[in-house]
Amino acid sequence: MAAEAPEEGPGGPGGTGGAMDGDGDGAPSAEPPPPAPPEPEPGAAAPPPAPPSLNGAPPEPQEPPRDPPAEPPQEEPPPPFPPEFERLWGAAQGNPHDFGAWTELLGYVEQENLLGAARRAFDAFFLHYPYCYGYWKKYADMERRLGSARRAEEVLERGLQSIPLSMDLWIHYISFLQSTLDPALPETAQRIRGAFEAAVAAAGMDFRSDKLWESYVEWERERGDLRAVTAIYDRLLSMPTQLYSHHWEKFKEHVLQNPPRAILSPEELLWVRSKLGSDPAAPKAPQPQPEGPEAPPGEDPPPGLAGKGPPEAQEDLDQEKIRELVISMRQQIYAQNEAEVSKRWNFEDGIKRPYFHVKPLERAQLRNWREYLDFEVAAGSHERSIVLFERCLIACALYEEFWVKYTRYLESRTVPGARSVFQRACGFHLPRKPNIHLLWAAFEEKQGNVEEARRILRCFEAAVPGLAMVRLRRVSLERRHGRVAEAEALLLEAMRANEGLPLGSFYAVKLARQVCKVQKNLGKARKVLVEALEKDPDNARLHANLLEMEFGADVGQNEGNTMSCFERALRSPLPDEAKLVFSQRRVEFLEDFGSSIHSLLKAYDEHQKILKAHAARKRAPENGSEEPDDKRLRPDDPSGLLGPLNFSGADANPSYNYWYQHGYGTYGYQSPWGYSHYYGQS
Repeated sequence: MAAEAPEEGPGGPGGTGGAMDGDGDGAPSAEPPPPAPPEPEPGAAAPPPAPPSLNGAPPEPQEPPRDPPAEPPQEEPPPPFPPEFERLWGAAQGNPHDFGAWTELLGYVEQENLLGAARRAFDAFFLHYPYCYGYWKKYADMERRLGSARRAEEVLERGLQSIPLSMDLWIHYISFLQSTLDPALPETAQRIRGAFEAAVAAAGMDFRSDKLWESYVEWERERGDLRAVTAIYDRLLSMPTQLYSHHWEKFKEHVLQNPPRAILSPEELLWVRSKLGSDPAAPKAPQPQPEGPEAPPGEDPPPGLAGKGPPEAQEDLDQEKIRELVISMRQQIYAQNEAEVSKRWNFEDGIKRPYFHVKPLERAQLRNWREYLDFEVAAGSHERSIVLFERCLIACALYEEFWVKYTRYLESRTVPGARSVFQRACGFHLPRKPNIHLLWAAFEEKQGNVEEARRILRCFEAAVPGLAMVRLRRVSLERRHGRVAEAEALLLEAMRANEGLPLGSFYAVKLARQVCKVQKNLGKARKVLVEALEKDPDNARLHANLLEMEFGADVGQNEGNTMSCFERALRSPLPDEAKLVFSQRRVEFLEDFGSSIHSLLKAYDEHQKILKAHAARKRAPENGSEEPDDKRLRPDDPSGLLGPLNFSGADANPSYNYWYQHGYGTYGYQSPWGYSHYYGQS
């Protein structure tokens, strides 16, 4: 992301704008100057001279006519890029997820010092991999070497917006400011200190931020501001970092090697002195003694003055006591920080790759990140949890589960924060992952942003077409908000786009159920499935769902349509095992709900024939023959019956009631399209 430009006021860049009309507190704004007279067109007559003034004053001098503004010179088009760049650029654009193609392209432009090509390549690369801090540094160095310092600074600021936890990038940015700003200007120190403060605010809570803190301390020490050094240590000593013990030792050196007046603020120094004065254990100041004759050199002092040192010795004693108290006051803070470090040490030790890379992480590291996040969230510090989530997403940017975990953590705390994480995940790191996009759409719908949810689903389906889970989410979104016609149109479009494929039959079942259950139009739903069966007659799911739909109506009035379903299934090219099941269902249906004994007896006789034929085919393999593979009903066949029905086992007559109770799950929409798998995860 580019650095944001400062807002422009109504008066232009940097303007603040005047007070609104009618504001009694503000001063009246000056009237705007009158508009300039229109310029004469080329070839037109000159304007008449101004009339003399009525009060006898000479007329105001008239502005001479101005020439029309010259057209700006047209910029020359940039020179064409070398053929080698075009080849490498085409390879990277052809497969944006090929990290090797990008690194080869960036290495080429850096080696050839092609600034224009480098800008094009780096900007495109960071749209896919913004967490590569090393390439931000290379881009900025190239801009500084071949372009301008201003462009280099903009690149570094863009990089810090993309990866604010990068210690190396912050230190590189601050070093850049120190080398380019004029140290003689008073605002230089203020700007560098502001950069350090921004760095520790963004990344100072990182467990491995010691180098950044040390750079800040050293910069203030070089400037001679020892009180600022003490203030930095006061913040650092309560921060669980990897080198916490080293910082404690450096702080004690800082206190012991400098006078208290130079390192403590006046308020703290006054408090410490008052604390020492009220402490009974503190040494009391000596009482003034009467002055006596000064002893000559080499002789003992007069009695009564022995052991009384000069005032400087007493001041040194006070300073030592102040130093001891300053250190002891912070000893408890250090001990508490040490305990916090020990809680996190094992987790930090398990992080072997804290930076971004396209290579997959080991399972042990992924498990360590999960457990570390759970620990930090349970600890209750929101700020530390945020920092740890951001650290995790640098190393695990390509793992959807951690983005989902982060959004769920933020959703109950800050809606804008959760939305920002969704935008980063879907816009940069996981542009082709469906689950995170579906969760983002659900999040926006939950917040009442229905149009945004529609846009998310529509754009993702355009980028990754053909996913049933996305199309069905679009359908359910429209249905939930009363747009039944739009939902039906989406299903019809998907069904026609996949005509002749198993996915087309899947959408036909969905459309028929939508029409039957939502629109209460059984005839229209029946037509959808019958037409689908004409194109896919050996799809057992279509037969089963049509039968279930007919059976769901009034069985007394719908007996003819139900029997037509049975007859259609038995005449179809379904596997013999499936026909056996439909024949059994027909007998049980007529036994329970049929109106004619003749139909029942006829169905029973036909079922006995099917049973005998099936038994004969089962004995055939024992005699050496084998049924062709294409005639078998495989459990993993998406066009056949799935689920607990056992067509080839010993029980060839499963319960009729069981079939109807579990038929929807059996003939439902399982893993061939990944839909139930999605619902299981989300």
